[in-house]
Amino acid sequence: MTGQGDRVAAFRRMHASGCFVMPNPWDAGTARALSQLGFKALATTSAGFAWTLGRGDDLVTLDETLEHLRVVADAVDIPVNADFKGGFAVDPQHVNVNVTLAVATGIAGLSIEDSTGDTEQPLHDFDLAVERVRAAREAIDASGTGVLLTGRSEGFVVGRPDIDETIRRLRAYAEAGADCLYAPRIATVEHVKAIIAAVSPRPVNLLINAPFITVIDAAALGVRRISVGGTLARAAWAGFLNAANEMADAGTFSRFEQLPDVEALLHRL
Repeated sequence: MTGQGDRVAAFRRMHASGCFVMPNPWDAGTARALSQLGFKALATTSAGFAWTLGRGDDLVTLDETLEHLRVVADAVDIPVNADFKGGFAVDPQHVNVNVTLAVATGIAGLSIEDSTGDTEQPLHDFDLAVERVRAAREAIDASGTGVLLTGRSEGFVVGRPDIDETIRRLRAYAEAGADCLYAPRIATVEHVKAIIAAVSPRPVNLLINAPFITVIDAAALGVRRISVGGTLARAAWAGFLNAANEMADAGTFSRFEQLPDVEALLHRL
């Protein structure tokens, strides 16, 4: 098993050039399967993990998340990026403390987002949002791990799809120490181009949760990293629910054909 330092170094090299897909497992088994398929880095999904606990994305605790990060990072030899939501705190000092705990789990990267969970004010005030990213940067630097920090602006997720404000925030997060920038749910080529142009030479992560672009086309735009969030978990849930609904409604089992040999797959790892 490679150490955290090696995985961090490999993760940073991956952000230097080219474009790579970083899919999102939700447990050790899916992490190992994705590694076996040849992916060079993975990212956790807070939503996908929450669903394994029978809860919504906003009902998972910091301690549960830290243990989940350890489990996934320990399951594979490749870099794992942590979906660390908003750092499980509002105050920058508390974000700093929690990020310190997160980087000790063996992860190679970590993201901090600017959403509040409040429908009336869904994004943190600009200055506070920047200070939260800076606090995460300081925690990583103090840890000596070199974990790669991603700054996320959630406007397009929380009903504030303002590309100019999103770019303003991403630029500020870069200045505050974010190594990579990410605006989930942007879904047009024009917006992708605008963000890349605005934050260059910092690498940009693109969420693909619908078939609006291919990896080849995203790479041609200058996207450095592609993730899928909870969408791969939702695809798995779709297969499960389709089979379960057929059993419940029709009493038939047609979905039980051409299934993967999961046991054999995991034995190869």
